[in-house]
Amino acid sequence: MNPVTPAAAPAPAKTPKLWRVGTLTYTTGALVVLFCWMLWGDFAWQLKERAAPPVVQLMLRKFQASDFLTGLFLLSLPAAVTVLLAPIISYRSDRHRGRWGRRIPYLLITSPIATAAMCGLAFSPWIGTWIHTEMGWAPDKLNLTIITVLGLSWTLFEFATVAANAVFGGLINDVVPHELIGRFFGMFRAVSLFTGMLFNYFLIGHAKEYFMPILSGIGILYGVGVVLMCLMVKEGDYPPPEPVQDGKGGHLLSAIKSYGRDCFSHAYYWWVFAAMALSAMCFVPINLFSVYAAESFGMTMTTYGRYIVVTYACSLVLAYPLGWMADRFHATRMGIGALAVYGIIMGAGYFWISGPETFGAVFFAHVVLSGCYFTGTAALGQMLFPKLKFAQFAAAGGILLSVCNVAFGPILGVLLDLLGHDYRYTFGLSSLMAFIALLLSLVVYYRFMAIGGPKHYVAPE
Repeated sequence: MNPVTPAAAPAPAKTPKLWRVGTLTYTTGALVVLFCWMLWGDFAWQLKERAAPPVVQLMLRKFQASDFLTGLFLLSLPAAVTVLLAPIISYRSDRHRGRWGRRIPYLLITSPIATAAMCGLAFSPWIGTWIHTEMGWAPDKLNLTIITVLGLSWTLFEFATVAANAVFGGLINDVVPHELIGRFFGMFRAVSLFTGMLFNYFLIGHAKEYFMPILSGIGILYGVGVVLMCLMVKEGDYPPPEPVQDGKGGHLLSAIKSYGRDCFSHAYYWWVFAAMALSAMCFVPINLFSVYAAESFGMTMTTYGRYIVVTYACSLVLAYPLGWMADRFHATRMGIGALAVYGIIMGAGYFWISGPETFGAVFFAHVVLSGCYFTGTAALGQMLFPKLKFAQFAAAGGILLSVCNVAFGPILGVLLDLLGHDYRYTFGLSSLMAFIALLLSLVVYYRFMAIGGPKHYVAPE
């Protein structure tokens, strides 16, 4: 008799890949949906960020504002608002527990405020002219009135932006799986660059004449886009926050002491904050006055916009690979490499720039290399700061950057006024600052490796 062959056992069903962050669990499909809504919110966010500063810069020049006022408005004012507001918002957000989560309520509140502020910026010439006429002030002071209204709208805009920015990174930290955080920020960077390409190709050449529809339209799109993202993204549950004991001086003083103790009691984080702050600042001199520099070297705004589009296209191609490299090699190493190359090329550019072609070449390198830095280090805070207190640590690092920028903007503006608006000096200053930031970053890297490095690092608390 032939032996009976038992029936083959069915193959076990393949277990779907699951991704976890906190109490949230995603299938691959759910993760794709999350990414789509987060990237949509980032598109609206980045359109606001890409449009407002250059358009306001052109408006300030149109109404005869000095470089000092430009530095005061575009750098010092946002920095001062950050110092005052970001620690409060981030601390309260980290400790908030509610039905909508701990980040989304703040984004829902600030979005319509930002929209209203951008409409105020758009209509500031009309509002300023009406106020000036009704008050019967001297005609030769009309520009001052318009600039004042512009400044008030910009202040409201920065309050909303700073408050939202204090929690937006925290939302990413809370809902995106950390093994994908570098690649996710790479996609965020790609969206940012694509948004910048759209704005600079289609709109910046018309910003002087059509700033009203540009600013108001983008403001409305931002409000709608961020609100939709907030409605479609779900936060998880968080463990209860550590209780704040009311000591001498009451709850407020105890909260301030708790914040300072958490963020500033460990010397390691001082090095991290200093390195991140100066690294971000080294790109500021060129970015802050790039529109004026282009005009001073004979480049039209349309050509300037085309240069931006080409540089963003290059950075767009690099965005995801840089995000993958950040996950593979760590953001600290990515930052060190980018700063070293940037410092060398900007130093050479200071001596080389003489006209629109040479300015365009060095400016191209500036945008691509600064993009490499920001993409490669986008997840640096998420990789170095304690997870449950991420927002307040990120804001604490922003305090140092903001305190420096409060003084840096006007000082740089006054210096350029005294130097006859020779914007070559912005390239030399950026180079010098990049080398100092590089030294600080090397110190952070040495301490980071001593704590455990990429494989065994645990954020000190």
